[in-house]
Amino acid sequence: MSDILFTTDTGVATITLNRPDVLNSFNRSMARDLREAIDRVAVDDALRAVVLTGAGRGFCAGQDLAEAMPKDGAMPDLGDIVRDSYNPVIRAIRELEKPVLCAVNGVAAGAGANLAFACDIVFAAANATFIQSFAKIGVIPDSGGTFILPRIVGLHRATVMTMLAEKMTATQARDWGLVYMVTELEALLDTATGVARQLAVQPTRALGLIKRGFNKSLGVDLSQQLDYEEEIQREAGKTEDYAEGVRAFLEKRAPVFKGR
Repeated sequence: MSDILFTTDTGVATITLNRPDVLNSFNRSMARDLREAIDRVAVDDALRAVVLTGAGRGFCAGQDLAEAMPKDGAMPDLGDIVRDSYNPVIRAIRELEKPVLCAVNGVAAGAGANLAFACDIVFAAANATFIQSFAKIGVIPDSGGTFILPRIVGLHRATVMTMLAEKMTATQARDWGLVYMVTELEALLDTATGVARQLAVQPTRALGLIKRGFNKSLGVDLSQQLDYEEEIQREAGKTEDYAEGVRAFLEKRAPVFKGR
């Protein structure tokens, strides 16, 4: 059984974490397969949006601790695991210039929670839960957690989430800005996929440039960001979709965007 399921339909790639017997917890193999799936979307112009979800009753329970147990009396180097498994996945999601939607269908713990929060739009089933479980075993939030969480919820709430390591409901996650929409489990994937299909017929290059602009803004001051907006707006203005959008506006019709 593959650690990742990859399907496509109507311009949308659905990537499913597929280790349901361990709540889709990460090992090196699954991390590698996930990164390769995202890279596959990046080079396929026919795929213009992604839905990421989990098989079975959980989204992702974080690190498979069986892989992080001592071997021959020596503790594994957790930095190596972060470098080789998690960092490439988070970078791939943030650098993919196509929308990545996450459908959290159950527990999202540790790296699994931060994987969801690294996506562009997060949907959660009403029964989904989120927990920053790192401190419970004496480690720090990885998978972008120390970067993403304070920027979404603020420093104090991020500190509460990570130091107290309390379970958060889908509704609380929505109220704190971590989740866009909460649905019943039965409607979750259809809802997320429906929004992905809407995005898949939008001006993909512009959506990618929006994402690139947001990424850039996290590490620069206002003046630098204004200069960067000038740069990427110039790039947007040279796309075929921009020309189509203007024509459609002038002709009073719906635009037909090609993602170019």
